This record gives sequence, C-alpha cells and structure tokens, in this order.
Amino acid sequence: MSGAASSAAAQTFLTVQVGDERFALPASDVAEVIRPPAVTRVPLGPSSLLGLANLRGAVMPVVALHSLLGRASRPCATARVIVVDRGAPVGLVIDKVVSLEAGGAASTDTTDMGAEGGPPAQPIDLDALLGRDFGNFARPMQHRQSAAPLELQTPSAVVRDEVALVCFAVAAQDFALPLTAVHEIVAFPDEVAIVPRTDGVMLGVMALRGQLLPLVSLRGLLGLPAGGQGSARSRVVVARVGAGLVGLAIDGMREILRVPASIIDPVPAILTRGNAEAQIQGICRLDGGQRLVSVLSTDHLFRDQTLIDRMMPQSEARYDMDRDMDTADGRLGDDEQFIVFRLGGEEYGLPIGSVDEVVRPPDTLTRLPKAPAFIEGVMNLRGRVVPVIDQRRRFRLETRDERRRERIVVVRIDHMQAGFVVDTVSEVLKIPQNQLRPTPDLAADGSQIIDRVANIEVEGRMILLLNPRELLDRAEKDLLAAMTEDNPERATS
Repeated sequence: MSGAASSAAAQTFLTVQVGDERFALPASDVAEVIRPPAVTRVPLGPSSLLGLANLRGAVMPVVALHSLLGRASRPCATARVIVVDRGAPVGLVIDKVVSLEAGGAASTDTTDMGAEGGPPAQPIDLDALLGRDFGNFARPMQHRQSAAPLELQTPSAVVRDEVALVCFAVAAQDFALPLTAVHEIVAFPDEVAIVPRTDGVMLGVMALRGQLLPLVSLRGLLGLPAGGQGSARSRVVVARVGAGLVGLAIDGMREILRVPASIIDPVPAILTRGNAEAQIQGICRLDGGQRLVSVLSTDHLFRDQTLIDRMMPQSEARYDMDRDMDTADGRLGDDEQFIVFRLGGEEYGLPIGSVDEVVRPPDTLTRLPKAPAFIEGVMNLRGRVVPVIDQRRRFRLETRDERRRERIVVVRIDHMQAGFVVDTVSEVLKIPQNQLRPTPDLAADGSQIIDRVANIEVEGRMILLLNPRELLDRAEKDLLAAMTEDNPERATS
C-alpha cells in the first residue's frame, strides 16, 4: 500500500445520515456533536440557514445539511448538529450520527454497508457545499469587525427646540420622562428582594447585571391606586436620580417621542400644592391637545433621598458618572443603548441614536399609487411626511391579524427618514461591549442589515442588531427599483 493510500485509510471519518443517504465527514473537521439548540431566525438569509445559536458565548450559524444537498427535510427525533470549525463554529443539522470509523470515506467498495447496514457512506466536499449558499464559508471564516458607532447627527442638533421623551402607562394614565434621564427600560424582574422597614412605595431590590437597584412603585410615588406590577407588559424604567440609579415600576411602555418644546406647557400653579416641589414638570399636548402626557421630574420624584440611600450601600447605589451617555451616538462608555423590538417572534435592536421616535400607527395612512407592497403609505408626523414600511413584508415574514400593539420606529440618518412597522417595542436596553458579537458572514440579502448580535447568555437571549444606515439604504433602493419596474421608460431615459 502506498504512503498516500495508507494515510487515507488511517484517516477517521464521521458517518452521518441525511434522509435515506449516508455521508462521511473527516473527523478532523468536526469540533463536536450537540443536540439541536434554540435558534434565532435571520431575515433574508439563505434558505439553508435555520438561524443563529449561542455556543458557549460564540454566535454560530446553524445550517440544514438537507437543504445544502437539495433534499427535503423532515422532523427527526434523532437529529443532531455537527459543529465544524471554519474560523468560527458552523452547525450542520443532520438526521442521525451513524458511526465513527477509520477509512470510511476512502473506501471505494460499494458493498461496504457501514456499521449499521444500509447504503454506503458517500464522501462529501463540505466547503463546496457551504460555498454555494455562503461564499465566505468556503475559506476559514473571518469575523467582521464590529461596526464603529455611526457618526449620527442627533435630531436635537438639527431642531434645537425638540425634546426627547419616553412615554409609559401608569394606572391607565400617560406619563413621560426625558430620554436623558432614562438609563434603560427592562422587563419587570421575576424576583424582587423585599427590604424590611422601608417606605410603602419601595417594592424592594432588583438585580441588574450584577448591580443592585432599589425598585420603587411609580404608582405609589404619584399617589395612584396600587397594583399592576408583575404582568407580562410590566416594565422597569431605570432612571437617573441624583448620582444614582433607581428602578421605577410602570404598567407598560408606550412610545419614544421627539416633540417641539413649544407643546410642553408648564404645570398650572394650583397643581404644585403651594410651596411643595412639583413631581410633574410639564404637560405635553399631543394630537392637537386631544391627548395629554404628564412629564415627570426625576429631581422631584423623591422628596426624601434618604429612602433610597438606606436601601443599599453607598458604593452600590452610586452610578459612575464617567460612563454617562453620549447623546450623539447612544453609547454609555463601553456599553451601548438600543431600542429593542419584536418582529415575527424574534428580537431586534436599533442604536438609540438613530431612532427619532417610536409612535403608534395613525388611524389612516395616505396610500401611494404604484408603490411596492411593503410601503403601507405615508404619515404626517407633526408636519413631516414620513414613508411607512411594513418590515414584516420586507423580511418576508408571515403577516399577522392582531395589530393592536404595533408601533412605528422612525429612523433618521442624514437626510433620510422612514418609519418601520414592528410588532411591539419592548425595551430600551444598555448592552455591554462584551456581549456584542460580530455577525457571521452570511453572504445573503440580509447579511449587511444585521450589523451585530447581542448574545446575552445569562438571560438566554440573542438580539439581532440592525444597521440603521443599511436599513434605510435598502428601503430607498427597493422603492426606486419598484418605481423603475412600474415605469420602464425611466430606466432608459
């Protein structure tokens, strides 16, 4: 036997089953074999891409080998994921692991029926298969560097008399806090540590990424009826109070607005209760005065700061002001802030610096003649005409009938502005840099829209972070392409 033949015979192969066929993979390519993990679907990805999964902190594309081979897939109780190393882990879904043996793929004896009987194992060129759908996987994959923060021009720099507000519900009433006073907005915690001998408005202490925060009932602070905490829609506004952070329990998030300062009126003097400091610093008139939102003042919410100071050691209650938010790009020192929303059952995020507002869909939209299907129409946003895009259609997701909780995320970069319809907006989230991962090179229509992935292992969450500039560029290009199709004469003019 020649040296080359001896080497081939000595090589170990993993035999796997896909449908009724068996294939042999060099064992040296296989990092591990795992059960199918939970995956986060990627919009506009290749048909073989099932989604992204968390593999001990790494973001791993999970690919159906059935699809790569042109076979139909079917549910299989014995399914496994073969993890191969291509500079980063790639998971291949197969029906069954058959055997691990030496020389399996080198054999040309068609009578070799494998360890368990059945058809012989066929050698497989994995790089060629991956290269069909994922061009960059044909060579050791290089992670893209995390995109540098966009040099965004904030709306406040464009229109200096605008005020950014975070609106939320408390006891069926609308309240707001200035965005600059909001650290983040998170889901109501499953567990709250009760602290004895504290004021009645204090719900206890909650944990937030290793830091303890006092959790306060905003209903109690405002003298409204108790209740409402712990429901699916309950949220906690983590607000800056003095030099510290405090969690304010609210009933649900409404919108993020940027409104002219002229529509925020001072509180009538009679409501300040004499010499007492007013907890409400202004009344915002929306919808031509049909809707009123009370704008709160964090400086005056707590008349007795000692209530907060007693709940935890000073070193834990104080916030490092050197990490305060740079409002130009939404960064918090080494952390970044994102608006998190849901679409088709998955979570997505946009940098807060690129989001103008989050608003409720208007009762009616002005339809555009011959506009593509994903353009729902245009809306009047306080004198600005904003195109409204159905992001479900653009991401080729199933349509939904229940639209009560939909929101429009208004994104602006440079001269471009558009509203994207999403299922619901859930949080304003601060994400540490060590939880941000570059997106694998997916080589598909959606590969550039997904800028990075927030891999929050402790919560079992994976949030796809969108590139706002690419999102708007794609919307503009799609609209121009649709107009060209409807007017072919323009293409030749």
